[in-house]
Order: sequence, then structure tokens, then C-alpha cells
Amino acid sequence: MLSAQFIRENADRVRSDVAARGADAPIDDILTLDERRRTLIGEVEGLRAERNTASKAIGQTQDAEERTQRIEAARAVGERLDGLEDQLRETEAALQEALYEVPNILDPETPPGADESENVTVRTVGEPATFDFEPRPHWEVGEALDGIDLARGAKMSGSRFFVLRGGIARLHRAMIQWMIDCHVADGYVEHYLPYMLTEESFFASGHLPDFRENLYQDAEQDYLFVPTAEAPFANLYRDEILSPDSLPQRLVAHTPCFRREKMSAGRDTRGLKRLHQFEKVEMFVFCEPEESERELQAMVERACGLAEALEIRYRVLQLCAGDIGFKASKAYDVELWSPGVEEWLEVSSVSDTLDFQARRANVRYRPEADARPRFPHLLNGSGLGAPRALISIIENYQQADGSVAVPAVLHPYMGGAKVIEPETG
Repeated sequence: MLSAQFIRENADRVRSDVAARGADAPIDDILTLDERRRTLIGEVEGLRAERNTASKAIGQTQDAEERTQRIEAARAVGERLDGLEDQLRETEAALQEALYEVPNILDPETPPGADESENVTVRTVGEPATFDFEPRPHWEVGEALDGIDLARGAKMSGSRFFVLRGGIARLHRAMIQWMIDCHVADGYVEHYLPYMLTEESFFASGHLPDFRENLYQDAEQDYLFVPTAEAPFANLYRDEILSPDSLPQRLVAHTPCFRREKMSAGRDTRGLKRLHQFEKVEMFVFCEPEESERELQAMVERACGLAEALEIRYRVLQLCAGDIGFKASKAYDVELWSPGVEEWLEVSSVSDTLDFQARRANVRYRPEADARPRFPHLLNGSGLGAPRALISIIENYQQADGSVAVPAVLHPYMGGAKVIEPETG
């Protein structure tokens, strides 16, 4: 969240960044409410001082009639103060609600652009897999192996649900375990997180109000299902002050993710590309502001390292202003080439939110024992998203006889199995 002070002092920049995103935000309302709040604070503080002076005078007054007059005057001040304090609370609540609607500022290096078509390719690594046959899309390969069952997923739950079976299900699990192990080996601390959070937590993480239409919610209680582990991670230290020398903290978790996908209605409906329920391994970092850019680049390289280990062609995109997320100031996508669907598929989006989420969640840290608390920077990134990584493995490692070779790095996680063949029995 941007502070009212920051918006007041940088109104032109905030307006420009909001416009560059193609978004709307109530900047004028915020400036009006902020001015009203500051005026009310001055009036409230003045009346409080007047009340305190009056109270002392009452205690020092001996004359009964004069004392009565002073009490009446103090009561009138108290009534005026109560009214102004009510106005101040209402104004502060309205200001807070308006601030929640303002997206993060953009990093100066974030390229301009209206939508994803104007994202900038930073680099492309590797060559496309070669085949002596026409590569098929993953749903055809998976169905032939009796490993992907879209029809029964839809029968049970509707469109955008699926069933994995046998070797494909095992490959999915193996891939997730391998990714977690890679991150843990490099110093990330594994976490098991709640899969449901309160609405307060989603406002703190920045997923509300912007992402509401894509969240699943419990019908009876104040619980929403996580769309990514980023949401619980952002709340891990909510309303806490971290001790000196506690940063950076590099965390990782595997969670299911639940999304309505309303914003992608009609897109990518075949196969496993856009789903209401899927798995993801998420990286998350709390760091000092001065280390923010370095941590961002390191997280991008981590995602790229997994793609290289899988020996699949990938590319890195820097997201333009019109495609970057509400919370992000600077962001990159890592995409794998999938020859069956003939598309680049995003398997990681890595974002630096600066202190945007920290302010919303009121997470602070002390640089030194007696230092004033500061807001850390929070960063998040997929490491990787399982369904699309699975798609790319299936499509890049498919073989002419219909089987799927297992990437070498996953052999130990597959009990030594090197090929996935149709299930028997």
C-alpha cells in the first residue's frame, strides 16, 4: 500500500503510473480525504489541549458558581471533541479504503506497454526439442497413456478440473518434490501454510480488493482459499517487528492454488493450461530495501535454473506496465516452450513489491537494536508452477511410441523410472 503522505508528495508520479497500467485509482479522493484528515487531527488535538486545560482549571477553582461554569464549558468542549473524533474515524476509514485501491508504483525500469504483447524478451535459452514425428499436445499424450483424464475431472467438478493417474501423477509429484528440494538445498526454509485465509489477510497481502472476483470463498465463514502461497507468506509476520540481523529471509512452500479464472474466460480452455485448482511451489523473500533488486534477480535466476535442469528451452520476459500485477513494481516471467501446443507457457512470475505489501501487513524490522523500525521489501516468485511445467515436460519429452521420457534430474524421484508408458491392468 502506498501511504497517503507518499501520494500527497508524489501525486503526479502516482497518477502517471496508474495511467501507464491502464488502471483507475481514486487519487483525487485520497488527496481530499487526506487534507480533511489532517485538518481534523489539528482540530482534535486543539480541543484535547483545551479540555485538559479546562480540567486543570476546574480542579483549581474554589468558587462553586465559577466551578459550575467551568464544568459546563468543559462539557461543551467534550461534546465538540466527540463529534470531531467521530468525523476523524470516518475520514480515516474512508481514506484507508481508498488507499487499498491504489496499485504499487512502477520501477523506472519497467517498460511501457498496454498489454502482454508488449512485454520485453530479456533472453531466450536453449534450442527447441526436435522430433521425427508430429508432436502432440499434452492432453492427447496424457490420454493415450491413461494418465490425464479431463472428462472425469469435468464430470466431478466441471470444466477446468482434471484427474492425473499412474506415471503422470507420479511425475507431477516427483517434479514438485524435486523443486522443493532444490530450493531447500540453496537455503530456502520450507513452510507448510494454511490453504484458507481471512479477508483481513487478503487485504494485507494486496489480493483484495483487486483480485476478489478470482477468489473462492467459504459460504458460511470468513475464509477465502489461497490463489498462491504468496498470500499466507505476506501475512506470516503481520503486525510484527522483526529483530536485527533477521533479514534476509528466503522461504519456500508448496500449496494447492484455487482461482476462479474469471479474467481468462474463454482462453486456454483445453488441457491443463488454466485451471481452478492446481499446485505451485512458491519462493518468498523478506529483505532490506537496499537488497531488493539483487534478491529479485537471484529469484529469476533460480526459476531459470530449474528450467535449465529440466533441459527445456525457456525465455525470460520483463513485464510491461500494462501487464504487471497490482502489487508489483517490477516483474519478470519465465516461460517454457511447449511444442505440442506450440506456445510459450509461463511457469514462473517473479515480482518485487518493494514495501507495498509490508505496509499493508504492517511488517517491520529493526536494522539495529535501538533503531527505528523500517518496512522491509517483500518479493515473490513461482519456483515453479506445476501444471504448466508438467505440460512442457510431457510435450518436450514425448516419444514416437506414445511414451514420455523422464528428465534425468527426476529419475531419483521416480524410483529410477526413466520412461512413462501406458498403465496396464
